[in-house]
Amino acid sequence: MNQLIDSFGRQIEYVRLAVTDRCNLRCQYCMPAHGIDIVPKQELLTFKEMYRLIRVLTELGVKKVRLTGGEPFVRKDFVGFLEMLSYNDLLDAINITTNGALISHYIDRIEQLEKVKHINLSIDSLQRDKFAKITRRDVFLDVYKTFEALEKSRLNLKLNVVVQSGFNTDEINDFVRLTKDKNVAVRFIEEMPFNGKGQRDIKENWTFKKILEEIKTEFDVEEIQSEKSSTSRNYKVDGHLGTVGIIPAFTRTICNDCNRIRITSTGTFKNCLFDDGVFNLRDFIRNGASNEDLKALFLSLVKEKPENGFIAEANRKGNVSESMSTIGG
Repeated sequence: MNQLIDSFGRQIEYVRLAVTDRCNLRCQYCMPAHGIDIVPKQELLTFKEMYRLIRVLTELGVKKVRLTGGEPFVRKDFVGFLEMLSYNDLLDAINITTNGALISHYIDRIEQLEKVKHINLSIDSLQRDKFAKITRRDVFLDVYKTFEALEKSRLNLKLNVVVQSGFNTDEINDFVRLTKDKNVAVRFIEEMPFNGKGQRDIKENWTFKKILEEIKTEFDVEEIQSEKSSTSRNYKVDGHLGTVGIIPAFTRTICNDCNRIRITSTGTFKNCLFDDGVFNLRDFIRNGASNEDLKALFLSLVKEKPENGFIAEANRKGNVSESMSTIGG
């Protein structure tokens, strides 16, 4: 069987698929307050098209898919798509990234899907007023109830915390304290410039190193072994049930072992978060491409995968001012 292997010998086994560009929140690090120019629905990939793309990719060795947005639960019948995707016998895991405001009604149905393994819940503050300031929506109580429900479910739960200078850096160790009695992985993420208007003014650069130093002011941490392709470096605090991780998303020290590709909600194929997008899959399949055509295309596209995110960014034709909602979480 042909495998997706890039020119640096990295085997692609993981795809991030954005199911929509729409979101019910307006997080300041993701998009402007007025939102983004959402695309007409007919320009979004249909669920059948998404299923087909994932099926072809699994026949080329992809084992895991992460479904993102926008906010995936904004899209009508997203859980039905999860059920559809679960029939793919070549998939080992389906993971979801969500802001938690809408998922609570579906947790029971999702728990029944064996292939759904991990839920990443985005929550950037444990304070209601600050949460509202960051997200521009007053839904903290709903999101925190979702957090508690997911923590009690069979699903593996990770909390994604984007560390934002001047906003939530004083809460870093509050999040670490959550791991004492809760079986949750808290993951701190370096802020990136994909907020729809370019990176905002930042007074302090909260890098991986600075975040770790802040944690060490209160806790003794021990690094734990992670998978080779892990996006985070992970740590255990003695006596804590959960774990802590840091994702160097902006300083990009995780690129060497990258095994991921991305597909946006409109079908743009991306080898890297920082690239412009290298091909429109939606138009390709709507113009009659066969599955064999798709396989040949994917095999050639991954050969263009850059060595790291810095090279991908340097090769961009546009500037880095997209929204993470458009790119796909």
